[in-house]
Amino acid sequence: MHNAKILITGGSGTIGRYLTSLLLSEGYQVSHLSRKQDQFGRVRVHRWDPEKGILDPANLDGVDYIIHLAGANIGEKRWTRTRKEEIVKSRVDSALLLHKVVTENKIPVKAFISASGTGYYGSFTSDTILTEDDLPGNDFLADTCRQWEEAACSFSNSGIRTVRIRTAVVLEKDSEIVARFTGPARFGILPSLGGGRHYMPWIHITDLCSIYLRTIQDDNMHGPFNASSPGHVTQAGFAGTLAKVMDKKGLFLTVPSFFLQVALGSMAGMVLKGSRVSPEKIIKAGYRFKFDNLHDAINDILKG
Repeated sequence: MHNAKILITGGSGTIGRYLTSLLLSEGYQVSHLSRKQDQFGRVRVHRWDPEKGILDPANLDGVDYIIHLAGANIGEKRWTRTRKEEIVKSRVDSALLLHKVVTENKIPVKAFISASGTGYYGSFTSDTILTEDDLPGNDFLADTCRQWEEAACSFSNSGIRTVRIRTAVVLEKDSEIVARFTGPARFGILPSLGGGRHYMPWIHITDLCSIYLRTIQDDNMHGPFNASSPGHVTQAGFAGTLAKVMDKKGLFLTVPSFFLQVALGSMAGMVLKGSRVSPEKIIKAGYRFKFDNLHDAINDILKG
């Protein structure tokens, strides 16, 4: 297994960098597919251009596993019509191009492992604990994840083991979500977005990368898996826990829903709504979370 070759798309992103380090430490051979200069510096980088349908089959020579992380940053820009198209196409077209090259050139990959998101279930707040058997939602983010996964399933339809990782909010020291709350907390302000009563599924970067590692090592894993910590928390609970870790006392400041809707447009649903997501399937597959407690996860990120 340690001689296995793993190709990662989107390897220069936060998850890609952490995952690459983990795989290298485990003895795997890792390479990246990138449209730009990869700053990681420890792996070979192959160029491709999904928009133009350019991918040299030689870049997949000998590859055993493909981990598909590539996709335009969902929260980076306002969701204009053009931006929405870019978000979807960057995920779907790239997966379909990979499938085309793999199948046409009969490249014997052992598994295709694709990122996805818990946004698959839609932006809504309820007491329901969502599982992989639940249907996709009907908003933009849900539709994006649905199309993303359908593209990934082209590999499954070709007889290649396929895994889809529905990822919750990823906690990492430089992540946007952590910065969004640590800044105000330093001044005694705990943001409560729209009241903060909605749930915020989360996962520590270490657990997420370890789940990807497990998908490589366990041939029995296939289909969708929720990558979300069993430690359910509301947005207000997240802010409060972060303040405790930072040893900061503060007052909750409610950011009205209408303000966020004006500022963010259709993106507002990502921060104003949320439900609990079940990790039971990945746990039953044998995975044990290293960070199932939010306090420990944040403490590790900020003080580790």
